[in-house]
Amino acid sequence: MRILHIAPYNTAGIPIAFVRAERKLGHESHLVTLNQSHQGYPEDICLNLSFWKPEIVAKLKKICYPKPRFLQDSSLVQPRQVPPVWKPANRLAGLLINLRDRMTRPLVEGYIKKYHLDSFDVYQLDGGHGFLKKDNIIPQWHAAGKKVICCYLGSDLRVRGVMPEIDAISDLNITLEWDHLDLHPHIAHCYAPFDTSQFTIAAKPTREKLRVGHSPTSRSLKGTEHIIQAVERIARRHPVEMVLIENLSQAEALKAKIDCDIGIDQISPWGYGISTLEWLAMGIPVATSIAPRMAREVQNHPLVDINEDTIEKKLERLITDCDYRNNLAAQSRKWLEETHEASTVVAKILDMAGR
Repeated sequence: MRILHIAPYNTAGIPIAFVRAERKLGHESHLVTLNQSHQGYPEDICLNLSFWKPEIVAKLKKICYPKPRFLQDSSLVQPRQVPPVWKPANRLAGLLINLRDRMTRPLVEGYIKKYHLDSFDVYQLDGGHGFLKKDNIIPQWHAAGKKVICCYLGSDLRVRGVMPEIDAISDLNITLEWDHLDLHPHIAHCYAPFDTSQFTIAAKPTREKLRVGHSPTSRSLKGTEHIIQAVERIARRHPVEMVLIENLSQAEALKAKIDCDIGIDQISPWGYGISTLEWLAMGIPVATSIAPRMAREVQNHPLVDINEDTIEKKLERLITDCDYRNNLAAQSRKWLEETHEASTVVAKILDMAGR
């Protein structure tokens, strides 16, 4: 089977993880991205479309979008409708988006011919987004008998919403986020695909201070200030130091992470992210918020569930109780392999898609 993933960016390396797993299962799989992400995750076919450069998109958002929507306030978990549906925030945004689509379309059509992108059997839209904001290319391929899967990764569904032309023809909607199950009437949850073979278990050297790592992509969204304050209070009582890992490439961040004893992912309503999976793959215990639905449905996991009220107490136990910490570390990689192994996730998705 020939599978093509399409994504604005290789967000957190998730799209390329799908591709690699599908190749291991014997499928011909490729990823097309509209531009490169800041984190430096590997690319497959990157179109490098100028108007999709992250820095240009960020500037346009600041100009066009209302501040609460741009900041992805956690209150936006309460949807304006189910499913949330994308539309330009205002007239200026609509004009600029239409202009970008008109300028981008000829380039996209050229790349479709160059790479024979219309010849695949299955199209998985990682982010639920096609080549254009108002996309008729994917619906045309669907009308020709191609299978379309929409995979939502996070704020794509929470804040942006579904792309109406795409949502209307999608054969299968899947999400890696637990809260998305309440944001779309026809969607199924899958764990994020993760390849543990690229990671080694961290050494556990004896040192004077335990190193507690935190790698925020956005301090406001990850609850970083609460995390820093909790660690600082604990550091007055116990030998521990905070390691902030930010504004680094993926390779640099991983080097810093493996030298930590404890990882803290985030305090948020949405649960853990890829950072948690990286800690677990290294055999490092992780404290993070767990989405309420996951907390109800999944019991046997090694994650230390924290929020603003409990972080200091739970983190202090993790720091002071060596046996507890080592026990969680021992469970971490095994649980990750059982739940997030990429080939298993991909096989489940293709089975649900009926291919």
